Amino acid sequence: MRIAMVSYEVYLFAKVGGLADVVGALPKYLERQGVTVDIYMPYHKKVDENAAKFGYTIEKLSEGIELPVLSTTEKFDIYKTKLPGTKDVNVFLIANEYYFSADEVYAGPDLAEQAIFFSNAVLEAVKKLNFTYDVVHVNDWQTALIPVYMKTVYRNDDLISRAASMITIHNLGYQGIYEPSYMRFAGLPDYLFNIDGLEFYGKMNFLKGGIIFSDIINTVSPTYAREIQTKEYGEKLDGVLRMRSSDLYGILNGIDYEEYNPATDKRIYVNYDLNTIEKKKENKRMLQKELGLPERDVPVIGMINRLVVQKGLDIMAEIMDYVSLLDIQFVLLGTGDEEYEEMFKKLGEKYPDKYSINLKFDVVLAQKIYAGSDMFLMPSRYEPCGLGQMYSLRYGTIPIVRYTGGLADTVKEYDPITKEGTGFGFEGFDPAHLFEAIAKAVYFYNDKEHWGTLIRNAMSTDLTWDSSAKEYVKLYQRAKSKVQ
Repeated sequence: MRIAMVSYEVYLFAKVGGLADVVGALPKYLERQGVTVDIYMPYHKKVDENAAKFGYTIEKLSEGIELPVLSTTEKFDIYKTKLPGTKDVNVFLIANEYYFSADEVYAGPDLAEQAIFFSNAVLEAVKKLNFTYDVVHVNDWQTALIPVYMKTVYRNDDLISRAASMITIHNLGYQGIYEPSYMRFAGLPDYLFNIDGLEFYGKMNFLKGGIIFSDIINTVSPTYAREIQTKEYGEKLDGVLRMRSSDLYGILNGIDYEEYNPATDKRIYVNYDLNTIEKKKENKRMLQKELGLPERDVPVIGMINRLVVQKGLDIMAEIMDYVSLLDIQFVLLGTGDEEYEEMFKKLGEKYPDKYSINLKFDVVLAQKIYAGSDMFLMPSRYEPCGLGQMYSLRYGTIPIVRYTGGLADTVKEYDPITKEGTGFGFEGFDPAHLFEAIAKAVYFYNDKEHWGTLIRNAMSTDLTWDSSAKEYVKLYQRAKSKVQ
């Protein structure tokens, strides 16, 4: 079986969020299942920067390829590299100076045109390379027009028409909604702009198109797959998703245990494993020292997040002064909306011995926080899967979460009687329940027997990609059966 996997970001080449981690890891495990995977991504400026940092090589395959479907004279080149840690996972880079020369991954002269250009270029690249795929697997709204093209403009193409399509929704909150005039730039037929196609409240909705035209739809956790079919979480697409419910699945993301391993991670202060858990305390002490916090034996609560309302920061805002009354320390890493950056900045100034506020993106510091914190806070309003709680479990840092989406699928409430469970959480999205969960975690921290059990339970949790990769193979087979 041969799969084309399409994504705007892939670790190690260009990373903004969890999507890069998923597409950078899943192909490794699919390869072990005997699946051939080719990755297609834009040739972002960061790809060259990371090539110098990580030592991978890039070769040019073809140049000056036209896109006759689009209303543009822009052309593209194809480059090739290999996914580190794999034998034969090729990465094909779609290069164009106009659309992909920004310093950041999700930036450019026109984000809608950029996504259209890339989506169409991927299919033209497949034709140029003369590859036959069983499934074209796209990710999120930036690539969601590929299944639309496959079922319409390219439906009679001998090469493209052989492949099934599958879309993974990593976050339904981001859909790619633009003016209908982009239909013309995309070269898509006018009949697609209606309520049963790409039309969405008078606009063009890229993700809606992908949902309607893909053979298989999946999300990144079973709970989120159910939630997005409801009005509360469906982002006005719940009706479309219910219509496609028989083709909608949820597969929990995994994490790369080779990349995220406290026993070998060179980014943390001191390595440790299940047999040397006591060394985790040294990571905590050194984290406190680096961030200027008093080196005390109090619970350190870590948080690494985009500072946006989705992450539950509105209910956090109501209780942080009360949290400061607990004997804890709080470490934040992240950037985002100005109002939340300002909120945390003021907390850091008000409680300098309790709060370390780091408004930046820092991969190395992130790993130090996973290893050096006692608890990890994720009070999300919704969370399709979440990777932060998985990393924290791997490093023996106990999650405090709202039980929604992938958080509900990966964190189990600790039961002091059975001594089963891996963390603490709450269901009702309100400040009181959040504070109760934090207070409960702090209470058990002070019982060293229970806390030691919690750490061992967390580090023993299996969150690898192995089982998830097998589920993806089954979905690819289902998708393939639809075009045979």
